[in-house]
Amino acid sequence: MSHRRISKGKAVLAGAGAVGVAAAAILLPNANASQSGTDDGAGGGAGQNPRTVSAASAPELVARLSSQLGDDYAGAYYDAAKKQVVVNVADGGGNGGDESAERVRASGAVARSVRNSMGELRSATGTLTRDATIPGTAWAVDPRTNQVLVTADTTVTGDRWDTLESTVRSLGDGVARIQKSAGEFKPFLEGGDAIFGGGARCSLGFNVTTQDGTPGFLTAGHCGVAAEQWSEAQNGAPVGTVQAATFPGDGDFALLTYDDPATDAPSEVDLGNGQTLPIGQAGEAAVGLDVIRMGSTTGLADGSVTGLNATVNYAEGSVSGLIQTNVCAEPGDSGGPLFTADGTAIGLTSGGSGDCTSGGETFFQPVTTALAAVGAEIGAGDAGSGAGDAGTGTGNDGAEVGRGH
Repeated sequence: MSHRRISKGKAVLAGAGAVGVAAAAILLPNANASQSGTDDGAGGGAGQNPRTVSAASAPELVARLSSQLGDDYAGAYYDAAKKQVVVNVADGGGNGGDESAERVRASGAVARSVRNSMGELRSATGTLTRDATIPGTAWAVDPRTNQVLVTADTTVTGDRWDTLESTVRSLGDGVARIQKSAGEFKPFLEGGDAIFGGGARCSLGFNVTTQDGTPGFLTAGHCGVAAEQWSEAQNGAPVGTVQAATFPGDGDFALLTYDDPATDAPSEVDLGNGQTLPIGQAGEAAVGLDVIRMGSTTGLADGSVTGLNATVNYAEGSVSGLIQTNVCAEPGDSGGPLFTADGTAIGLTSGGSGDCTSGGETFFQPVTTALAAVGAEIGAGDAGSGAGDAGTGTGNDGAEVGRGH
């Protein structure tokens, strides 16, 4: 029997406007701040003015310039207010930096001179990994301040705080800074409803087509290691089986295949209130990118990307390669989809601190990395690739749990 798991009465909405409030532009804090250099955006240099770039195309431009600039590349971010890409160029005191800045401007981006090179910042994260892998901490390169942003949750006190502080101090002046989180870093896993496995509750992420052409879906790795089989209702019959799961370590993602190979797994995200958004492709995150999250506990929430390649030290172990955001999430949202208003899949909810009342940091597994690791595709035909949170209405419209949400 063929199954199609989408909410009754849903209308598929085309275009970015379908997301409504969740798609509203988020202005970047300190988008134009320069910590240790100048922002060349006003003049553009040599008569070249920065061009307007869409959020969807920003990661591609950043990737191209990062490979072209080599050691001079020191990070980049998307200025959502101006719709411009800002590229940091390390100020090494030679002509190489000037040439790289000119190349950035020629590409239509804003060249910004900074002190810390990407090599120095990566070396700093390596030192943190070696000397300060403490549960309740996280770090990621923040290109807007040209520093490593280190976050400590409420459990980091006493000797652990002293170790973290001394490690950051050892990196040198202006290389890293510490901020305190109001909550506790933890995977957003909870007993309850949505998709269920072994007494745990998570959210379905994105429907995919597996290597052999059968339908499946992605969710968080810590959900995948919690139980082998997952169902649509607590104590219900299994509908999906875990084929691969990574957590902790080099990511937080799991691939499940539907037990019924005839399952119709549409490529769309459930937005609640009878609306869905088609998901056409997977894309890379960029700092400053406006993103939207769907979860079975809290429904829709939006915000922006604040860091890439983040390392989070959960009590269960360290996870690397994550996307850091200011989007809120709560237990039960784990595994849910992170996407853009134009229907690009970006990430899967991992964990963080805070909630949707007080805010906090939330980390996401990049979808592109997960897809490459498990050999699956998004947007590969009628049976594959969709998206979803598998929400049951806790935080959305009370629809049935869905494999195709």
